Amino acid sequence: MLAVFENKIANPPEELSLPFKGSENLKTKEEVAALIGSGRTDLTRYMFCNGDFMALSHQDEHATCPRSSVVMDDILCIFNGYLHNTCDLRRRYGLSRQATEAMIVVEAYKVLRDRAPYPADQVIKELDGKFSFTLFDSKATKLFLARDRSGSAELHWGVAADGCLVCSDDPGIVRKSCGDRYTPFPSVAGCLFKSEEGLISFDHPLNKVRGIVREEDEGYSSAVIFQVDLLTWRYSIPRRGSDANWASVSVTTEGD
Repeated sequence: MLAVFENKIANPPEELSLPFKGSENLKTKEEVAALIGSGRTDLTRYMFCNGDFMALSHQDEHATCPRSSVVMDDILCIFNGYLHNTCDLRRRYGLSRQATEAMIVVEAYKVLRDRAPYPADQVIKELDGKFSFTLFDSKATKLFLARDRSGSAELHWGVAADGCLVCSDDPGIVRKSCGDRYTPFPSVAGCLFKSEEGLISFDHPLNKVRGIVREEDEGYSSAVIFQVDLLTWRYSIPRRGSDANWASVSVTTEGD
């Protein structure tokens, strides 16, 4: 699983773009595309008009963490892992018994986007299993990432030489593309990322998720780790009325 999106679409956390030692070895979007294509005969690549892309290969796939993809209504989702409660979720979203985990995630995203009376953290919290996924809404040009709270399914991200966000369940690909601008996608307390809102913990949605940067003497960053800041609050606007869509509305304030 691989996804590469330019900075203005992905809007990655600024901590991933800080100057890291060895930044001269970073790859560009085109070089990342060549890297993923090397030696993967079963590669399926989904290209977008600006050169961004998502790709899926079953090479080196773990039996306990299968990969799948789906394109529905201009929404592409690549799913890694499995869900325990697929039957319940199929009934909830009115899907057939053949609907895959990737289809369920797309349907959950559409409900969230179009008519959900509750925020994204509540939708993702309903997914019970071992998973990570990358979803892109090409019509709305919005990116959505998530990983289960135990971190059982791999998901890593970083920023390439041209500022593009690189995401993959293969840490080797992200490390080769982004050098030290690479870090595991946070899983402690469960996290999701929306390009228009940033990182959110679905176990602690009212608290900010901050990047902790480790710096060396030369002024370069050597590592970044994201964690929930339980002392800084991210207040949601109280919902009034069941027909309002509050999925992407929030006010951020700083606590003591």
